[in-house]
This record gives sequence, C-alpha cells and structure tokens, in this order.
Amino acid sequence: MVGKVYDLEERTARFGEAIIEFAKKLPRDPVTRPLVGQLVRAGTSVGANYCEADDAVSQKDFRHRISICKKEARESKYWLRMVAKAAPESKENARTLWQEAKELHLVFASIWRKGQQ
Repeated sequence: MVGKVYDLEERTARFGEAIIEFAKKLPRDPVTRPLVGQLVRAGTSVGANYCEADDAVSQKDFRHRISICKKEARESKYWLRMVAKAAPESKENARTLWQEAKELHLVFASIWRKGQQ
C-alpha cells in the first residue's frame, strides 16, 4: 500500500481495492479459485462494514459493525496466508496486504475495546 491513510473509510476502501487488484493477478485453478473468492469477500467486507458502522443508529449497532470489521480483517489475514501457500509466486504481495490487514484488525480491536468502556 502506498503511504498510510488515517481516514479509516478511505483506508479500508484502499485495502479492498488492493485486494481486488491482487486477486485479479492470481492464477485460477481448483485450489486457488475458492481461496480467491473468500479473500475478496473478506477483504472488501472490511470497508463495507466500516461504512455501516459510521452510519450506525445506536452504540450497540456501532459496536456490532466494528466487531464485524475486526473479524473480516482477521479473516483476510487467514485467506492471504492460504493464497500465499497455494500460489507461492504471490507471497511478497500477500505479505504486504497481510500487514495492512493486521494493522486494520488492531485498529478495529482498539475501537471495539474503547466502546466497552
């Protein structure tokens, strides 16, 4: 990812876009096809759920959406690991995206914890 973006809506959108671009370059075979589909669903869901959280109608709704963002970021890390194993030539790009997914997971975990206080 190019530079850090601290507008979380923009950052999650860029993450989703990067996942899409990464997925488009991956080879398609019986092993990678389902992994790529899962990765795209999880990676693009982070930003979609953040938009939902931003428009939440209550604190409970907000916390629920943030928890989904956190889960989808973590799931993205998992699918990136699986894709890197299935398509070793993608390992370096997957590592960069994995790092961003990790950072997003930590951000959402922090927001979620603060909502408990």
